[in-house]
Amino acid sequence: MNYQRCGKSGLLLPQISLGLWHNFGNVDRFDVGRATTLRAFDLGITHFDLANNYGPPPGSAEKNFGRILHEDLRQHRDEIVISTKAGYEMWPGPYGEWGSRKSLLASLDQSLSRLGLEYVDIFYSHRPDPNTPIEETMGALDHAVRQGKALYVGISNYDSTQSRNAAQTLRRLGTPCLIHQPSYNLFNRWIEQGLTSVLEEEGIGCIVFSPLAQGQLTNRYLQDIPNTSRAAREHFLTTEDVRKNLPKVRALHAIAARRDQSLAQMAIAWVLRLPIVTSALIGASSPAQLEQNVKALDHLDFSKPELAEIDQALTG
Repeated sequence: MNYQRCGKSGLLLPQISLGLWHNFGNVDRFDVGRATTLRAFDLGITHFDLANNYGPPPGSAEKNFGRILHEDLRQHRDEIVISTKAGYEMWPGPYGEWGSRKSLLASLDQSLSRLGLEYVDIFYSHRPDPNTPIEETMGALDHAVRQGKALYVGISNYDSTQSRNAAQTLRRLGTPCLIHQPSYNLFNRWIEQGLTSVLEEEGIGCIVFSPLAQGQLTNRYLQDIPNTSRAAREHFLTTEDVRKNLPKVRALHAIAARRDQSLAQMAIAWVLRLPIVTSALIGASSPAQLEQNVKALDHLDFSKPELAEIDQALTG
């Protein structure tokens, strides 16, 4: 596993990080989540990404990861980067979501309690709040660092203008913005329209989530939509989306095969081609799936003809 410096900071992140958005809640098998987490660490994945509402139910992913950390990885805490976020709906009432100072700092205290930790390495504002001044949201992040409850802070799902404002506000407060976590994949290239330039200019690292487009950029949907899939359950993915993209998926699959990669491996390698991308954040439902996707690192280079062919497949 290779490690890359995050923006202008001294923090190093693995090129692939493990996200606990799915597969680590109380509805999932704890033993599988534990085995996947431990296998990730054995493979050199030292960054584990959470949010207050990951589960389901909300909060259960943090509790389960906290148990794994304390039962199996306690002695390695100083080798591990743990991140969590607040901003999406977590509990009922006016302070259970968004970016007020009260909401963010209360959520962080709850996350630390579930994780059984005194601090997290990275604390994020999970989304911009249209009704709270950026100075208040960034001030809460700065306060978390000054309290010793987070070592670094970041933002997620902010557009280019919002990201620049957040970075400049944090800089004035004396707590640099370490990292931005946007969605990015072959089907969703929005960060290329200005955000990557802002991150480079501001010295902010970038860790991208959903590099596999909720499973579309895998072999799972090449033939049909399995009954147990997210698309079949309309869970963050619709059957309409999958069927619309199927010709592109099949064309991309053929390109990946010529590269001697699975489609998932090529999709992960593709997001890592951008110099600004510090790490690709992937999920995994089993150690075997994780091992296969980490093999993306075996072939990260793309020729100009390959990139042109990929673009052609996407435009159809």
